[in-house]
Amino acid sequence: MATLEEQFTQAQLDVTALGSRPDSDTLLKLYALYKQATKGDATGERPGGFDFVGRAKFDAWDALKEISKQDAMREYVALVKKLQAE
Repeated sequence: MATLEEQFTQAQLDVTALGSRPDSDTLLKLYALYKQATKGDATGERPGGFDFVGRAKFDAWDALKEISKQDAMREYVALVKKLQAE
């Protein structure tokens, strides 16, 4: 059985090979889970009001600040598997 880190690495590869592009909310969730799993809690300043994409990404990541890196990896892997099944 692969370790969590190996599953997470494989999920990162699998997400690039999905048959169709996920919707914006799912992409934000994937981004936030990836950042939480690799960097931990959100850091830095929240982007300004005219940086809509940057602000949405930061807010999605910041919303996961209570989740451990391991839990974020598990959720990321589960989400990618769900997307593959669709």
